[in-house]
Amino acid sequence: MTDPLLPQTQTVIKGAKTYARDLAERVVSTGLQAFVGGLVLTQPFDIGMWQAAGVAGVAAATSLLKGLVARWRDVTNSASLAKGV
Repeated sequence: MTDPLLPQTQTVIKGAKTYARDLAERVVSTGLQAFVGGLVLTQPFDIGMWQAAGVAGVAAATSLLKGLVARWRDVTNSASLAKGV
């Protein structure tokens, strides 16, 4: 009986670290971009700073969900939905 072809433990750990770093970068980046965009919109649309921060939080949460779906859909080390990334 032969052993199944399993990846090395170090490869699995390195892949998980790469994915986690990629996902964290995307979530933080999306949150900051949405926050800055919300601050720009507070004056013309007369919304409060906390409402703009809430919009940024929703955008970051959506980015997190998308990254988790990408991981679930295709086992890769990326949080991208694009094939081959």
